[in-house]
Amino acid sequence: MLSDKSAELVRATLPAVANAIEEITPRFYDRMFTAHPELLRDLFNRGNQANGEQARALAGSIAAFARMLLEHPDRRPDVMLSRIAHKHASVGITADQYPIVQRHLFAAIADVLGDAITPEVAAAWDEVYWLMGGALIAAEARLYAEAGVADGDVWRPWKVVGRLEEVPGVVTFMLRPADRSPAPPFKPGQYVSVRVPLPDGANQIRQYSLSCAPNGTDRWITVKRVDATDDAPAGEVSTWLHENVREGDVLTVSVPFGDTVLDDGESPVLLASAGIGCTQTVSMLAHLANTGASRRVVVVHADHSQRTHAFRADLDLLLNKLPDAQAHVWYERPTGEWPAERTGLADLSGIDLPRDVRAYLCGPLPFMRAVRSQLLDRGVPPSRIHYEVFGPDLWLADV
Repeated sequence: MLSDKSAELVRATLPAVANAIEEITPRFYDRMFTAHPELLRDLFNRGNQANGEQARALAGSIAAFARMLLEHPDRRPDVMLSRIAHKHASVGITADQYPIVQRHLFAAIADVLGDAITPEVAAAWDEVYWLMGGALIAAEARLYAEAGVADGDVWRPWKVVGRLEEVPGVVTFMLRPADRSPAPPFKPGQYVSVRVPLPDGANQIRQYSLSCAPNGTDRWITVKRVDATDDAPAGEVSTWLHENVREGDVLTVSVPFGDTVLDDGESPVLLASAGIGCTQTVSMLAHLANTGASRRVVVVHADHSQRTHAFRADLDLLLNKLPDAQAHVWYERPTGEWPAERTGLADLSGIDLPRDVRAYLCGPLPFMRAVRSQLLDRGVPPSRIHYEVFGPDLWLADV
C-alpha cells in the first residue's frame, strides 16, 4: 500500500507519466543497454526491442500497477504480478537486477518530464517501483523454490533425441536431460525457455510451450519458424533452431514455468487456440486423456488451412480417448474434403457452452480478444478465462 503522501503525489502526476510512458520506456531501454549491453545481447528479446512491443508491455504494466495502488489500495494486481514473475523466472531474473532497472528507468523519467519530477515526486514513484519490484522478487523466489533451483539457476542441458516435421514450418524437438538427471515436473499449459547461441555471439532466449511429455523423462517442444514479412524480420531463434538443430545436439533449456495451467477440477473446459497456439491445447488434452478425465471438453481451433494445422491427427486421437469431448475447427482457406471444418474465423455463437466453463486461450492477440469478448457476452466471468501470450503481454493491463 502506498503511503498517503506518495499516493497524493502519484495521483497528481500519473496522467503526465502515463501520457509520456511510451516516450520514457524506449529511452529507459537505450540507457540501460548502453550501460549493460550484455542484457540486450543475452537476456532481452532483440526482436521485441526492435519492434517496440517490450517497451509497450512495460509501459502498460507500470501504469496499471500505479492505477491499482490508487483505485484499490487494499489489494494487489496478483494476476499481472504472477504473469510477469513467471516470465522473469523463465529467463533467470534475479533480485540484484532490479536496482539496475530502477536507476535507468528513473533517469529516463527525469529526462522526459524534466522539472516536473521533483525530489518528492521521484520518491513517490520510487515507492511505486519498489512495491511492484518487491512483490515480483518475492514471487520469483517462491517460483525458484518450488522448482527446486537456486534463484536464477534455471538452465539445464537437454539432448535432442528426435526431430519431427509436423507441418511445413513447424518442427517438434524431442528432448531428454543430457546429464540423465530426472526431468523436472510440469503442469499442462506451462512453457520452457530455450537459449541459443547466434552467429554474432548473442545468446537469445525464447519461450515454447511443452507440447508433450510421452514418458517420465522426455519433454517435447514444438517450434514454428517465424518467417520475414514486410513488417518484421525473420525470427532469430526459431530460424536458428530449424536450420541448425538435429538429433544428437544439445540445447540449453529452462525448467518449466507459466501460470496458465489446466485446473484439476471437474468443471467443463474450453480449449481455444489459433495457429501454433495448439501446442498448449495438445498438452492439456493429453493430460486429460492420460488421467481418464470425464469432464466435458470443448476444443476450438482456428488455422489458415489443413496444411498449416499442426497436431491435426493428434487432436482426433486424443478426443477419442475422452468420453465427453468435441472439436470445432475453422480454416480461413480450407482445401480438400473436411466436412467437420468451417470456413472463416472462429465463432463460438453456435457452440453449446455452460456458464461454468473454464476457458484456456492461446494464440494471436486478435484471436484471443475475439474469443474472450464472445465468452464475456455469454456470461462467462473474467476469472474463468485464462490466456497465454507468446511474447510481451500487451494485453495484461487491459484484463
